[in-house]
Amino acid sequence: MTVSRNLVLGYHGCDRSVAEGLVDGSKRPDPGLKQHHWLGPGVYFWEESPSRALRWAEDSKKAGRLSQPAVVGAVINMGNCLNLIEAAHVQLVTAAYDVYRQVCEDTSVTMAENKGSLLERRYLDHAVFKTLHEIREEQKQPAFDTIRAFFIEGTAIYPTAGIRSLDHIQICVTNPESILGFFHVHDPNASAFR
Repeated sequence: MTVSRNLVLGYHGCDRSVAEGLVDGSKRPDPGLKQHHWLGPGVYFWEESPSRALRWAEDSKKAGRLSQPAVVGAVINMGNCLNLIEAAHVQLVTAAYDVYRQVCEDTSVTMAENKGSLLERRYLDHAVFKTLHEIREEQKQPAFDTIRAFFIEGTAIYPTAGIRSLDHIQICVTNPESILGFFHVHDPNASAFR
């Protein structure tokens, strides 16, 4: 496994009070222990996409999950990254699925399922990543600091397009020490790289 030393800018959609607390240091990032988070437990960021983080926060307000949509930026040291854009790393997840499936069969436990019309509740994916982390711990292998994955979402941007309107790269930070610092994002619709 290659250890990455890359620094990446990530953007997290949240309530304004959370954003303020993360930047001023009065709050710590919430590792998100929800069983439907597709890359398992961790703090989730949109890589280099503050506008996508803002859209998530605005959608969360509409759903009643937060009151004042905001975006906070973070400098992330990818560290020991499970980079699922790299084919060899995907094989680790496939192997973890096989172990999870076998454990469920052996113990007569019903396997978790991904649910929702857009598979927005990813219970199976969460269980597989949790299994992968447990396997690495049992085998005394280094834990992953981050997970990086391409997420296909939204509608085709034109007929037969391979690109969808909400496609993005998502980072799940499993080691909070990988977040080197937070910063305010004043205009989430402006690219940091213009």
